[in-house]
Amino acid sequence: MKGWIRKAVAHYAHATGRGGTFYRRFCRPSGLEWGAYLTRWGNFHSVGTNFFVNTGCKFLDPSLVRIGNSVGLSDCTLIGHDGVVLLIEHRFGKHLDSVGFIDIKDNCFIGHGAIIMPRVTIGPESIVAAGAVVTKDVPPGTVYGGNPAEFICTTEQLIKRVEARCEAYPWIDLVKQRNGAYDPEVEPLLMAQRRQYFFGDSKNG
Repeated sequence: MKGWIRKAVAHYAHATGRGGTFYRRFCRPSGLEWGAYLTRWGNFHSVGTNFFVNTGCKFLDPSLVRIGNSVGLSDCTLIGHDGVVLLIEHRFGKHLDSVGFIDIKDNCFIGHGAIIMPRVTIGPESIVAAGAVVTKDVPPGTVYGGNPAEFICTTEQLIKRVEARCEAYPWIDLVKQRNGAYDPEVEPLLMAQRRQYFFGDSKNG
């Protein structure tokens, strides 16, 4: 019964653009499902295909955001304006505007807790690390992190590091066989092997 209700809520939200908050909380859509909803109803400048976004991601000025193809956004924040103009107007009597675009190119990933400030372009094939505060452009094919965000390595170098680390994992064959980044058929065995490897047992917690 609950599954049927969730399907009805999801269909209504995707078809009408209404009830988005309830849909997000009740149905807990996947990143691709939430991305599909925001692609149609998020009021972005434009969004490419295969948009993956966590439901905790915040867009303060979506109409100033352009998103390319195959972009993944974790629980990050994208800010298109500077609210300090309110203080300037109140205290100094100056009527100003401080806004800017955010342009995320193809095949990018932005990590958990990262903040993207106005007037920033994230180049294609780039990664923004968790917790980073990005105040300037991120060049193509690079990994940036820190506050303010700085160059860490190239995306190619990061991939090689992760590949080398993964080859030591006893469950790497399961990872190579699974369907996508999360496979419910494989996940229980995968998690048991991870716990055994890191903690010496297979208990949950």
